[in-house]
Amino acid sequence: MELIARQDSDLTSIAAEVVKLLGERKVIAIKGQMGAGKTTFIRYLAKEMGVQDEVSSPTYGYVNEYESSLYSPFYHFDLYRLETLEDAFNIGIEEYLYSTGICIIEWPEVIKALLGNDTLWIEFKIAQNDNRIIRIDGLD
Repeated sequence: MELIARQDSDLTSIAAEVVKLLGERKVIAIKGQMGAGKTTFIRYLAKEMGVQDEVSSPTYGYVNEYESSLYSPFYHFDLYRLETLEDAFNIGIEEYLYSTGICIIEWPEVIKALLGNDTLWIEFKIAQNDNRIIRIDGLD
C-alpha cells in the first residue's frame, strides 16, 4: 500500500489507517532517510494510539516508554546509533519485542533478523515538493 502526505495534517489520517491495519501486530518498523518524517509520523501515530504525553525521539536513550489507553505500554525506539545486533541485545531489545506492549522502531535495519513476519513495515521517502511517499508492507 502506498500513501502520499502532502502536509503534516495528512499524517493524522495515515496514522489512523495504520492503527486499523495493525490488527494483532505489536511491532511497527519505520525506515527512511534522515528528515523524511519518521518521528513526526510517530507523534501522530502515538496520539491515535491513545498516548497523551508529548512524544520525542529517544535518539540518545534508544527507547522512550509512554502510557497508551489502547496499547500500553507504547515503546518508541530510535536505533540509529546501533551498529550491530549484539548492541541491540545489550539494550534488552528482545524483552521489549516479546512484551505485551507495542514497539514502534525507527531505523530497524540492524535488528531485522529479530523481527517476525507479522511486523508492519513503513517506509518514508521524500518526493517532489517535500511530499512524503509512505509505503506500508507486511499486510499479508
